[in-house]
Amino acid sequence: MRADGDEDQGELGTVAVLSDVHGVLPVLEAVLAEPDVRAADAVVVTGDHAAGPQPVEVLDRLRALGDRAVLVRGNADRELVAHARDGSGPVPDAVTPWAAARLRPADVDLLAGLPHPVELRVRGFGRVVACHGTPRDDEEVVLVDSSLERWADVLGGLDGDVTTVLCGHTHMPFVRLVDRRLVVNPGSVGMPYGRAGGSWALLRDGQVELRHTPVDVDAAVEAVVAGSAFPGARAWADEYLRSAASDADALAAFGPRDGRAARPAGEAQSSS
Repeated sequence: MRADGDEDQGELGTVAVLSDVHGVLPVLEAVLAEPDVRAADAVVVTGDHAAGPQPVEVLDRLRALGDRAVLVRGNADRELVAHARDGSGPVPDAVTPWAAARLRPADVDLLAGLPHPVELRVRGFGRVVACHGTPRDDEEVVLVDSSLERWADVLGGLDGDVTTVLCGHTHMPFVRLVDRRLVVNPGSVGMPYGRAGGSWALLRDGQVELRHTPVDVDAAVEAVVAGSAFPGARAWADEYLRSAASDADALAAFGPRDGRAARPAGEAQSSS
């Protein structure tokens, strides 16, 4: 497992990009079984790996990928570490402290040592930066319809020859250009908004493909319930694996966090 952002990984050919697994093993297994994921040179996972009902099982599965796995730190990973070490982390939901208490010392060390951001070189793309929220902040929100001014602000610290940014955090897949720079959010594996199943992306030969892995949602919910001791596992799985929140719901909730609420009333929101 490659989790050191300073490690020289060389140029990668095909890269599968996943994000926001949130401790959901059956959907992760379905995505990892995809032929193009199995064949990829690297599997980049852009944060929030274990904050969910199957934290240890998911971390073990990611470890099993060996050196193909490139893990990026997410805000939920930081929160789990804080809870596991001294109980000081925020409590966004009931599953977070529960999951933190299940982590083994090696799991805490792994999450604590994850880098953010991570730089890769990918054939057909050149310099690629993988982050969770934005390259400068793992909790910062940008959306497909965030203004170019907002995007210029959050990406302003990058070198000019960084061609591509991989992000996560908002659980909704998109690809867009930001002043000639490509931004890819693969969506979420474990907590998708708007469409049940596992969302991911593929980088190959200079092209980006948003992919979706359908799952038997009833079976996935039952697998989570059977594989987790979390008391609220069924309610959690019913909400998130069934994608109870739509993309419209998520955009409405996240929108004020990208700065648009600060604009004068009636000012147009620019987008690509």
